[in-house]
Amino acid sequence: MNQSYICPVESTLEIISGKYKPLILWHLADGTLRFNQLQKLLPSATPKMLTRQLRELESDSLVSRKVYPVVPPKVEYSLTDTGKSFIPILKEICDWGNTYLRSNNICPNCSMVSE
Repeated sequence: MNQSYICPVESTLEIISGKYKPLILWHLADGTLRFNQLQKLLPSATPKMLTRQLRELESDSLVSRKVYPVVPPKVEYSLTDTGKSFIPILKEICDWGNTYLRSNNICPNCSMVSE
């Protein structure tokens, strides 16, 4: 994260900005996942983009990465306490988005849809 930000809204948006970051956080809220599992949940994300966004989330202390010394390599991702603290906010964003889409006669259709 760019340390020059002093606005909390700007810093939050900087941390979670990225096409897949909110979705990564959403899926990790249910527990630890391996890279391939995340890739299946986010099929439109290229491996390069998914790796980049995971590294940025790790750098911002929202995601933890654990590497196991086995062949083939096993890498697991999970939310840190900081990442877990963002999930209620993400749920509110999802609820707002659902309401907005429905009010515009659009049926939400993604892995984050809450009933």
